[in-house]
Amino acid sequence: MNSLTPNADAAVLYERRGHIGVITLNRPDNRNSMTPELLEAFSAATRAAQDDEKQGLRCVLITGKGRCFSAGADFRSNIQVADESRYTPPHERSFGMYGPFLSLRDLQVPVVAALNGHAVGGGFGLSLMADLRVANKDAKYGANFARLGLHPGMAVGWVLPRIVGVQRAAELLFTGRLFMGAEGAEIGYALEAVAADEVMNRAWQLAEQIAGNAPIAVKMMKRTFYDGLQWDPAQAAWQEAWAQAVTVDTDDAKEGMQALLDKRPPQFEGR
Repeated sequence: MNSLTPNADAAVLYERRGHIGVITLNRPDNRNSMTPELLEAFSAATRAAQDDEKQGLRCVLITGKGRCFSAGADFRSNIQVADESRYTPPHERSFGMYGPFLSLRDLQVPVVAALNGHAVGGGFGLSLMADLRVANKDAKYGANFARLGLHPGMAVGWVLPRIVGVQRAAELLFTGRLFMGAEGAEIGYALEAVAADEVMNRAWQLAEQIAGNAPIAVKMMKRTFYDGLQWDPAQAAWQEAWAQAVTVDTDDAKEGMQALLDKRPPQFEGR
């Protein structure tokens, strides 16, 4: 059994329960937002799961503590990741912010997301990296980037139409509206949407079903499944990083982020 850390106060927890690994975002007071601390801890958690894949791990379940799965970027902290020892171009900083969450796609075993609560922006993008999603029917989900004056990142604009269809994805991306988990199941974002206190149990049932199958076959199935779809979120995220880097420096983005913090409607001027 691989235990990432005995520290229950870590920003991200990892533990192995038999053939199933559990990654838990553990900053409920900050809505499990994408702070540097949480992102670094998430990378460590996925590395621990990768190590466990060599020791019989068959499935990974990811969830969050509290009312939010993840509220995405924390605009009170630095939302772009940079190497302070050298000049880092803006698009690399945008891509670096999402790198830890994208590492979930490096796992060979299936990933089930137990979406205990709201998943918005980058948190929504993280949920899209899972193979299966169980949503909280009363929680909010979505890509609100347009309402913040930002281009989507983390391959959200590439993955979403492949999951819910082109027209529905266009509507969600262009309006930036959030939707409830119950609607998420209807449009195909989530496999199922259940009551909040049932999310973890249902996701665990799915993880157990997967872990009970032949592990070599399932790993190969996941690989050929996504190869056949030409599924490459990392490349898409790299391309999106260029557009996101441009929009981060606009006045509209500054207004959108400040309006979110002020809890008021933004006033965009197209500059």
